[in-house]
Order: sequence, then structure tokens, then C-alpha cells
Amino acid sequence: MAAADDRAWMRRAIGLAQANLGKTGDNPSVGCVLVKDGVVVGEGATAAGGRPHAEEIALDAAGPAAAGAATYVTLEPCGERSSGAASCGERLARAGVARVVVACDDPSALAAGRGLQRLAAAGIPVDLGVAADEAAALYAAYRPRPSA
Repeated sequence: MAAADDRAWMRRAIGLAQANLGKTGDNPSVGCVLVKDGVVVGEGATAAGGRPHAEEIALDAAGPAAAGAATYVTLEPCGERSSGAASCGERLARAGVARVVVACDDPSALAAGRGLQRLAAAGIPVDLGVAADEAAALYAAYRPRPSA
């Protein structure tokens, strides 16, 4: 997919995240769009209170159509969950997405490269930094809690 297409789809994900700013508790507001053959098959933003995560909502909306889709997410998918549930990185890998395009990395203890490593271990290509300049404002006030 062309870089211009990647940036356009990421802008859509940024718009989803912007709509939920200030509504997600301690969690950052994240947007996620799954695209297959130029068509959105699922999308979502972090829900009020911070759960479910954007990727979970988008994957649930896409169902089996997520397999082979390009995923555009404004913040690095989590690599672990404090609840012990499947992480977003794990869920994306299990869904069989074709690639993951990420705007910003996540410094939280439950992400910090872990989500990207999980995707890479599953053989899923990751592009980091697409539209990071536009997405950065979403996370300017985000201060993850240190791990306990």
C-alpha cells in the first residue's frame, strides 16, 4: 500500500481516537482501523473507562474479515494485559492480520515494544511512525503508571 494511503487510513484512526479523548480513564484514547482490499472491515476507539481497547472493538467488528487486513492503530498495541486476558498484539496475531501500521510507540510497562515484538514473532510486518506527527497530540498528556 502506498505511503499516502497509509497516512490517510491513519488519519481515520486518529479521528476515532480524538472523539474519545478524556473519556478513557487512565488508558489513552486509541483509534484502530482494519482495511482489506481498500475497504474498512472494522474500526473502533478505546471505550469509555478504557475498556475494551480499540483493537478489540475493531477485531470484533471485522470478525473473520480481519484475516489478511492491514491494521492502522494510533498507539502501539499492548503486549500484555494487567487482567491476564489476551493482549491486543496477541489478538491481532491470532486474527491473521497482514500488517500493522502504528503511529506512536507506547511507553507503558504493558507495551513498551512488547506488542510490536509479539507481532514480529508471529511474522506480521509492522510499520512504526506513520503520521506520528499528527497522532502525538493525542498522547501529550498520557503518563503511564509505572509497573508495580
